[in-house]
Amino acid sequence: MHFPTATELVQRLRSKEISAVEVLEDHLRQIERVNPQVNAIVTLVADQARRRAAQLDEEAAHGRFGGVLHGLPIAHKDLNETNGIRTTFGSPIFRDYVPDFNTPLVDRIQRAGAVTLGKTNTPEFGAGSQTFNPVFGATRNPWDLSKTCGGSSGGAAVALACGMLPIADGSDMGGSLRNPAAFCSVVGYRTSPGRVPKLTTGDVWSNLAVDGPMARTVQDVALFLSAIAEPASMFAEPLQRDCHGLRIAWCGNFAGVPFDSGVRQIFQASRKTFDALGCITEDAAPDFSGADEAFKVLRALAFHANHGPKLPQYRDQMKATVVHEIERGANVTAQEMEQADRRRNELCARLHQFLRRYDFLVLPTTQVPAFDIELEYVREIEGVAMESYIDWMRSCYFITVTGLPAISIPAGFTPAGLPVGIQIVGRHRDDFGVLQIAHAFEGALGLQPRFPPIALA
Repeated sequence: MHFPTATELVQRLRSKEISAVEVLEDHLRQIERVNPQVNAIVTLVADQARRRAAQLDEEAAHGRFGGVLHGLPIAHKDLNETNGIRTTFGSPIFRDYVPDFNTPLVDRIQRAGAVTLGKTNTPEFGAGSQTFNPVFGATRNPWDLSKTCGGSSGGAAVALACGMLPIADGSDMGGSLRNPAAFCSVVGYRTSPGRVPKLTTGDVWSNLAVDGPMARTVQDVALFLSAIAEPASMFAEPLQRDCHGLRIAWCGNFAGVPFDSGVRQIFQASRKTFDALGCITEDAAPDFSGADEAFKVLRALAFHANHGPKLPQYRDQMKATVVHEIERGANVTAQEMEQADRRRNELCARLHQFLRRYDFLVLPTTQVPAFDIELEYVREIEGVAMESYIDWMRSCYFITVTGLPAISIPAGFTPAGLPVGIQIVGRHRDDFGVLQIAHAFEGALGLQPRFPPIALA
């Protein structure tokens, strides 16, 4: 029962063909068998989950169902505070922290009937797209255990890929839902800011970071969103859509950033699938000048607002890149803030004009395939040196600056067997449209969820 889609599991649960306890026990067995190899689920509350699953079955026996996620096991990203369950943020500072409340996302998931069984791994404070931290260590890519799974929702992506969970929550600032999804051959969706309510801390005006869903299919992502998004009813509608005549900006040359040749090859091969759907694909790319500068300033400000107060007492317990971001944020000048806001506003205005001609823009999710797990971050791509530890993520974080919805879906595998994803970006607030075309691409490509060998052994 850990290999059907979440949508299928919910249907079978509601028909009482299977029980929530059976589904949970099956996933717990998969976790026991596979998780020691990948280190995706870092805190497990099996007994608590068993009590909740049994309660759901008792209610179902009397015709009452928990909600649209009734009986689905889930583990929450270890950045989401979860009532009564250790939440470390991947930091030794919070190694033993057990909150007495849920974030709004966790509340919504649990009210929809999902069964919380634990927490998934994340880099320290979600910084960087390589999932490792001093509390739990590194999470390995299930397609090649010598590679990273990406991040910061790396544990979530790996748990999905291995059949340890049918759905998983995550968050995304610079690509934290999209990067690990691409590296692990699952679906990760960066929703429009505000679409999924979140706990706001630090800089309450920042919309760089969003909470969102991950799953193995686009349909399962839509199911998940029907529980956590506003308005939820939008995502309960059928995803089928006639894509004939939709105009696609094909961004093979995206913002002048370098892409690994293997990633580029799979991306270009995906074009014929959009053509087969009746879409009109044109080589085109908007002007993303100013995106890099704006993102780096706004990200530093967010880190300073969220974590700056910890620095005086806990500096020696924080990784260097987190300290760097906090200090960078502390030293941002008023002029830099004004320039960052102006650059973002100008970029958003250019994208608005660009997307009057095109319905969607499509580009590779990541600039590289999964890299060696011993490497903290990518230092060069196709001979081009990366100036900072996040420069290899520009194909994602440039999109972040625009505030547009973006999804990463599996597109193929490199000759070395590493997954590659493509990224579909929609117009302002057109979350449902992004899901529709992603669903159509998934169907036209004939994609079924693929599981790495270690999940099947």
